[in-house]
Amino acid sequence: MAPTRKPGEGVNWSNIAVGGIMNMFEVTTLGQPLEVLKTQMAANRSQGMPQAIATVWSRGGVAGFYQGLIPWAWIEASTKGAVLLFAASEIEKVSIGNGINPAVAGLLGGMGGGICQAYATMGFCTTMKTVEITRHKQAATGVKPMSTWAVFGDIYRREGIRGINKGVNAVALRQCTNWGSRMGFARLAENMIRSARGKKEGESLSALDKIASSTIGGALATWNQPIEVVRVEMQSAAKNVAADRPAKLTVFNTLQYIYRNNGIRGLYRGVTPRIGLGIWQTVCMVSFADYVKVWVNKK
Repeated sequence: MAPTRKPGEGVNWSNIAVGGIMNMFEVTTLGQPLEVLKTQMAANRSQGMPQAIATVWSRGGVAGFYQGLIPWAWIEASTKGAVLLFAASEIEKVSIGNGINPAVAGLLGGMGGGICQAYATMGFCTTMKTVEITRHKQAATGVKPMSTWAVFGDIYRREGIRGINKGVNAVALRQCTNWGSRMGFARLAENMIRSARGKKEGESLSALDKIASSTIGGALATWNQPIEVVRVEMQSAAKNVAADRPAKLTVFNTLQYIYRNNGIRGLYRGVTPRIGLGIWQTVCMVSFADYVKVWVNKK
C-alpha cells in the first residue's frame, strides 16, 4: 500500500493532519514510556533494564514513565509527525512515479522526512525531554524544583538558540537513518510478503501482514542505536559527569568518549526498549497511517 501519485494529482496536504494525529496517538500510548526507559539507560550506561525500570518508577510510579510528555513530547509529536508523513509521502510518491522500486522509495522518503522533522521541529523538544528525564531532582535538596518552562528559559538565557537545539545534528542523523531504515525495511518486507502470498505489485495486504512488515522494519532500524546514545549524552542535564568528558560536545568526540568509557556495550545501551519503541512507531506511522491516508482520501 505504498503511496503512488496519479497523473495530475497534486500535493496531498491532508497528510499533515494525519501525521500529527498518528504521532500524538503513538507517543501518548506506548511511545513515551519506552522513550523514557530508553533515555534512562542511554544516559546511565551502567544500568540494566531492571535497575532502569526501578529508577523510573521511583520518580512517581506510572507517572515517572510519562515524564516529559506534557508539553514537550506532545509539542514534538504533533509537529514532527506532520512534517514526517507529509515530506516522506511526497518524496515516496515522486520516487515511485519515476519508476523507483517501492523499497528504495520508502528508504528515500523516510530519510528525507526524518531530516526535515529533525531540523524543523525536533531540536528543542528532544533537548527538553532529555533534560526532564536526566536532570537531578532539586526537591531532594529541599529546593523547590524549577518548572519545565523555567528550565527552558534558563537554558535559552545562558546558551541561546544553540542551547535549546543542543545535539540537533545527532538528532538529524538519527532521524534520517531511523525513518530511512524503518520505511525502507517495512516496504521491502511488504514486497516479500506480497510475493510469498502470490499477490501482484500494488495489491493490498491484510492488516496483519502490514503490521508484520512494520514490525520487521522497526526492529531492524535499531542498528543505529549508537547515534541515539550519543544524542542523549549530548543533551543530558546530569550533574555528575566524568572528568574526561569533552567540555564542548560534538557527535564524533561524544562517540569517542562513550566508547572509551563504556565500550561497544555502552553504545548499544537502551537498545531493548528502543526495539519496542521502533516497532510501535513504525506500526503507527507506516501501517496504521497508510490505512488512515486511504480513508481520508476517500472522504
